[in-house]
Amino acid sequence: MSEDAVENTALEEFRQLGWQVIHGGDIAPGEPGAERADYTEVVLRGRLEDAVRRLNPGVPAEAREEAIRRVLYPESPSLIENNRRFHRMLTDGVAVEVRRADGVLSGEQVRLIDFGQAEQNDWTVVNQFSVTEGQKTRRPDIIVFVNGLPLGVFELKKQGGDSATILKAYQQLENYKDAIPALFAYNEVNVISDHQWARIGSLTAPIERFMPWRTTDGSDEIGLDVLQLGPLIQGVFEKSRFLDLLQHFVVFQDTKKGAAKILAAYHQFHAARTAVEATVSATRQNGDRKAGVVWHTQGSGKSFTMTFYAGRVIQHPAMENPTLIIITDRNDLDDQLFTTFAQSNELLRQKPVQAESRDHIKELLKRASGGVIFTTIQKFFPEEKHARHPLLTARKNVVVIADEAHRSQYGFVEGFARHMRDAVPNASFIGFTGTPIDLEDRSTRTVFGDYISIYDIEQAIEDGATVPIYYENRLVKLKIDEAIRDEIDREFDKLTADSDEAFQEELKSKYSTLEKLVAHPKRIDQIAGDMLAHFDKRLEALEGKAMVVCISREACVKLYEAITRLRPEWHSERDEQGQIKVVMTGSSSDPKNFQDHIRSKSGRDLLAQRFKDPADPLKMVLVCNMWLTGFDAPCAHTIYIDKPLRGHNLMQAVARVNRVFHDKPGGLVVDYIGITKSLKKAIKTYTESGGKGKPQLDVQDAVDVMLEQVDICRGMLHGFDYSAWFDRSAADAGTNRLAQLVLDGANFVRDLEDGRQRFMRAVSGLSKAYSLAGAHEEAERLHDEVALFQHIRGVLAKTDPDTAIRQQKVDHAVKQLVSAAIASDEVVDVLSMAGLERSDISILSTDFLSEVAGMKQKNLAIDMLRKLLNEEIKGRAKSNLVQSRKFSEMLQNAVQRYQNRSIETVQVIEELLGIARQMREVVEREQTLDMSPEEIAFYSALIENDSAVEVLGDDTLREMASQLTDIVRRTVSVDWTRKESARAKLRTLVKRFLKRYGYPPDMQKMAMDTIVKQAEYFGDDWVTQAAESPPAEPAPYPFDILDPADARPYENCVPLLNLKAAAGAFSEAQTVAEFSNRYLFSDEAQWATLPDYLKAMPGFFVAQVIGESMNRRIPNGAYCLFRAHPGGTRNGKVVLAQHRDLYDDAAGAGYTIKLYRSEKQPHADGTLRHTRIWLEPDSTDARFEPIEIEQDTAEEFRILAELVAVLG
Repeated sequence: MSEDAVENTALEEFRQLGWQVIHGGDIAPGEPGAERADYTEVVLRGRLEDAVRRLNPGVPAEAREEAIRRVLYPESPSLIENNRRFHRMLTDGVAVEVRRADGVLSGEQVRLIDFGQAEQNDWTVVNQFSVTEGQKTRRPDIIVFVNGLPLGVFELKKQGGDSATILKAYQQLENYKDAIPALFAYNEVNVISDHQWARIGSLTAPIERFMPWRTTDGSDEIGLDVLQLGPLIQGVFEKSRFLDLLQHFVVFQDTKKGAAKILAAYHQFHAARTAVEATVSATRQNGDRKAGVVWHTQGSGKSFTMTFYAGRVIQHPAMENPTLIIITDRNDLDDQLFTTFAQSNELLRQKPVQAESRDHIKELLKRASGGVIFTTIQKFFPEEKHARHPLLTARKNVVVIADEAHRSQYGFVEGFARHMRDAVPNASFIGFTGTPIDLEDRSTRTVFGDYISIYDIEQAIEDGATVPIYYENRLVKLKIDEAIRDEIDREFDKLTADSDEAFQEELKSKYSTLEKLVAHPKRIDQIAGDMLAHFDKRLEALEGKAMVVCISREACVKLYEAITRLRPEWHSERDEQGQIKVVMTGSSSDPKNFQDHIRSKSGRDLLAQRFKDPADPLKMVLVCNMWLTGFDAPCAHTIYIDKPLRGHNLMQAVARVNRVFHDKPGGLVVDYIGITKSLKKAIKTYTESGGKGKPQLDVQDAVDVMLEQVDICRGMLHGFDYSAWFDRSAADAGTNRLAQLVLDGANFVRDLEDGRQRFMRAVSGLSKAYSLAGAHEEAERLHDEVALFQHIRGVLAKTDPDTAIRQQKVDHAVKQLVSAAIASDEVVDVLSMAGLERSDISILSTDFLSEVAGMKQKNLAIDMLRKLLNEEIKGRAKSNLVQSRKFSEMLQNAVQRYQNRSIETVQVIEELLGIARQMREVVEREQTLDMSPEEIAFYSALIENDSAVEVLGDDTLREMASQLTDIVRRTVSVDWTRKESARAKLRTLVKRFLKRYGYPPDMQKMAMDTIVKQAEYFGDDWVTQAAESPPAEPAPYPFDILDPADARPYENCVPLLNLKAAAGAFSEAQTVAEFSNRYLFSDEAQWATLPDYLKAMPGFFVAQVIGESMNRRIPNGAYCLFRAHPGGTRNGKVVLAQHRDLYDDAAGAGYTIKLYRSEKQPHADGTLRHTRIWLEPDSTDARFEPIEIEQDTAEEFRILAELVAVLG
């Protein structure tokens, strides 16, 4: 089916749903039916104006016009921020001010869409809609308009084409976002399809997060053998469903890489809708208060399903502003789920609150306006055992939402249901779980009811929401008395049902027999060696990370010590360094060897960030109880289990490795203790509960597939002698022979009937299976042969475009094996093989670059250039982060495109040589700047923003770089990178510095992050240099310091405070000790004499002023006399001011010296009230700007003192 035919099919689906279908050419500029003045306009303005007029009849015309103006003209240079702003206007209306007849200003919300009555809106679909921006014109296949707003984009490809795939459609969408971003400022959904396959995703979704929509109304799902485009259009774009999706199923989350827009998948959309209906029914007068259980398999986005449900139920009119109580069984789970909800406050229309105590819960439940309350189950247990929980509220519109609703999680035996019913007797209950409820678990059903939505493993894997999990048994056998095994297991059940580690330690004696065997030093050493060998093989086949589950905290520590004895380079005492860490809690009473592994919450959070970051060297974590539930690290692909786990806890643990991540084909569970029986029981519970698909697959399944695919490849190469591939002497002699063998093999396959496609399919399947079975002895035996097949496939693929998204994912799985088959890992060896017998070459040498360009062995040239460039880039990272990052991205991009066969060998060599030349040019250019290396590094960070160069100019940016170097040098101190307060101080100073210079706000945060990161590279060296330098002599005081015995306070002296008042902007993120007479006149103060013309008086004190913002009156570093707590008017006076939430413990930068200015107006009660307060600089430097005191923080602002005199 041609692309035009696919497009026409899509348009017909829209017609059937009642949308108006228009050809883009009919409404193009210059046509009789034109709806745009020119091609730069992406909104159909006439339709928007008509809709705004129709939906807002009582709003004055000027207010409607202002609303339209705000919609048409985005405020930020950031696409995602403009999109976020527009989504808020779309769902909430556009806030405008209207002056009424009596002259009073009042606020109005101008509606852009009628969410209650679908037919009040204008529904239009336009195909071949051309858009021009700058010098580029693009024409997406289909644009979906509602009230003239372009809310959806379709990119379609022909069905059955080798090169025209939905991957290509996705790449085209990405290109559109770069070329015509104005269109995507209004974007809500994107669809890619070739008719057979169809996927939907958000503005920021990567390709793996474009998901199918396999149902129309939620009643049943279509199979994989059904054409997907029609069901997707029917399921998403039916008018009422589309409005519901826009209003209740889109959230924005702030991530390390920036804002991400999350669009609900079909299972989340329909589950939340069903759950809301069930909740409304349960809360009615005659309702049973049981809303049911939502079972969505782990890793499929349960937290977002809960968020979407909460947002929709809050806004349901029948719920009358409900209060939602979200209950978890552990603090770390409470934090994880709370973070998701907190970042979704726009959807929830409020900020969720974490309850601090029982009394806090009671206080929160008193609010009639509802709320979203997070708490742990422990806060609902009465303080005295067997006591009844006091009534908290009798309201009926209270919904208790239990995360992981299982009897064992919530301790029904101890009376969870009774305590909750005592506390909130009329509340309705709903449970969300990632694993099924045991059929024997009647208690859970009694509280929550039956399943109302199931999304099982089979569906999740088919949809690409999760990856399959494979199981491998590497059991280290223990001699355990079987007579006591069952008793030990029962004790473990009780133990692992409660995640409180303190309670775990109390029960330790009850399972000490098993723990001592498991944690025996000889066994630990055996496991450490085997685990490292196994993980090394895993990493050869697939990049990723591993989690190890140990039986106890002691076992974690012992295993850490055993592994780091074998791999000492993995160890580091610093949380931000090291390749292996133990994640556990503890106290000072724990053994000494525990103490290095016991961290604060912020320390554990840092480790979580590192483990989730695929680029971070932290590759393995050892845990006992933590991170086994609700912790998402998609790059983790292996979990080693050395702890007896059962049922729900076991299923939760193994699901840590089922998250979708780039080319990851599956997760692997490696069993060291014998969980097979528990897994089988868990699977039985799973299938009996109605779930489809196996929670785990035996790794032997992957081995069998691998062997089958190897046989297919061998069969296709029957008659072709490739034995020389395994001849190491041939490999040592050079690569030409082997390269020719690969080429001959590819030509042999091409001569077979449909050989090319069949061989490529076979090797793709082989690669995927190999990446899962890489540590198996069969995989090791086939190592070289797999590499050969992959090479042959690579030659065949050079002329073959991508045929499927999954094929692209598989290609990467054995890339390290392939590169290792021919090229040496040592740079010098590669040089020698290439005939370049010099080990002291420079990648930036002109002669060397010319020599490489003329090499005949192109594969060697590529490998050598890649290694040398990588070393050069790494070497530059510390001295210039921006340049290093830029060249690293260029190198990675070139190599990736070469590996994906997007460019040929000659092209990639030219690109790599080009990178080297650019690096040389940068070095030469830097030598002409007359700046230090540190200044150049900060200069590079500042000029990364093109608009900054335009607005400020090069001279100003160079000056800024010089000042930044001074600021950072003054700020860093010993171990400053480990002190959050010190890092926050630097971030604040940099933020204020950039703002003061008028650095463009669009890239301010990125510049600040880069500067702080660069400062971390420089910091330790600067601290060391400072420590080696002799201390500077302190500047003499312009007054005498009296001995305390001679001091007569406020007669012959006043206090000299150790306070450096910053003649600059406020700092942020710290707090100050109370600035009061108690502090001023304590023993901490020194005593300063005053000149004869000044008389010492109570309240006087001396302090030093730092900075240039008041240099017309106060020189930088001058000591000044102040009068504390002055009364009367301050307007026009120089004051010492403080924001009570701001303080700098090193330099007192929370204080500032400025001219006080204010404006007042008469109030109705006859008094004068401030309408504006600002602090004004008085400086020869025009860069300093006034500091406005915002009205909402005015109460936190204090005037501490007035300037009396400058002492010198």
